Amino acid sequence: MAAYPPGGTYFDNGKRSFTQVPMNASKDNAISTSEYLEASEALTGLFDVLGQTAFSPIKKDMIQNIKVYTGLTHGRLEGHDFTARALRRNLTQPNEELSVSFRDAYGLTLKQYHSFIIKPIFSAAMSVCPYRKDFYGKLGDDEGRVKKDLDEWLRALEERVKVLNEFLAKPEAKW
Repeated sequence: MAAYPPGGTYFDNGKRSFTQVPMNASKDNAISTSEYLEASEALTGLFDVLGQTAFSPIKKDMIQNIKVYTGLTHGRLEGHDFTARALRRNLTQPNEELSVSFRDAYGLTLKQYHSFIIKPIFSAAMSVCPYRKDFYGKLGDDEGRVKKDLDEWLRALEERVKVLNEFLAKPEAKW
């Protein structure tokens, strides 16, 4: 069964998208928390498209962080950064398989926070990524539209991750 409506893409699934998460420029790019958490929850569905078993540790971690609601610590935002970096790299490297993109993103984001016990689990997940053509095919039938929608979704996610990381770097964010 397709993860998108007929004629649409995965990003038409009716769930909140990062493109729909308001940012208030007059308040130092404040991000609406409830909408951000709803979009974060919708993001976890993308891991089912990538491979439910392989990405279940990442999905479980993100869902737990959403439930805790205090997902605003640097380590907890890295799940969003990891996903954004992996998909951005894959989108801009049309001949690269997902496993390479996700492995690179892992090295740039989450790896530094993981113990020697956790690292092999994530390494295994990167090794069983679906083939690029299969993943993009699950996002929609129209390849051009899938890439356009993914790019728009990624730009919104990247912008919000950047704002949140900037906030977390401020002295007043240190608890």
